[in-house]
Amino acid sequence: MLDTERSNGSIRSAAVLGVCLMLGLIVGGWLLGSQIKATRLADRYVTVKGLVERTVKADTAIWPVTFKEAGNDLPSVFAKSEADKNAVLKFFSGQGIAPDEITVGQIQVTDKLANEYGGANNNGPRYIVQQTVTVNSKDVDKIAKAGQKTAELVQAGIVVGGGYGQGIRYVFNGLNALKPDMITEATKNARASAERFAADSGSEVGGIRAANQGVFSISSADAGSAAGDGDGGGGSADASIMKKVRVVATVDYYLVR
Repeated sequence: MLDTERSNGSIRSAAVLGVCLMLGLIVGGWLLGSQIKATRLADRYVTVKGLVERTVKADTAIWPVTFKEAGNDLPSVFAKSEADKNAVLKFFSGQGIAPDEITVGQIQVTDKLANEYGGANNNGPRYIVQQTVTVNSKDVDKIAKAGQKTAELVQAGIVVGGGYGQGIRYVFNGLNALKPDMITEATKNARASAERFAADSGSEVGGIRAANQGVFSISSADAGSAAGDGDGGGGSADASIMKKVRVVATVDYYLVR
């Protein structure tokens, strides 16, 4: 009788252990399956781009006018440079440009005989006197109109310097105010592209896997896209009053189902 009870107890213990093992295998298999499914879903995503462009008007005009005189007598060369400066200031005044919009730069004097690297090549006038008068105005239309009349300076005998940094630059300083709305709109456009892709593939768009808001660029409104960040970089952008602000957001969305 005692042996029978022991045998039955062993059977019950073995049965309980078997059930526990079976439940453990079932739960473990379910957990493993869930992990595999989650891993597969994590690998399913789509990369889309959202483009937003805005046309804006420059809010600042910067116009440096550089002129120079040369000769062998420094006082007379300096006097000519001062006369040129007065003529430039008179021209600006005639175009309705206020004195507080004008900055007169320092006089630069070059003595070619004092140039130790010039040697025997220092031919021509000994002294060169150069000055720059710069206009910085919020009235870009006024400055653009004045820029069309620079021939009057030439007619007055003023040789206006050219080259890099010369000419009117039109700058847009309101980029920071545009950024939040443009980023939001670019993200919406990206999600709309993802939803179209998901619909074609029989999936649904899930959460964001990764996102890059992209780089803001400013170019001429009538030119192609320009790379860069911001605040008026690029010659063609600087020369245009109307500008195109552009950003492309790149977003990875999970695909579910």
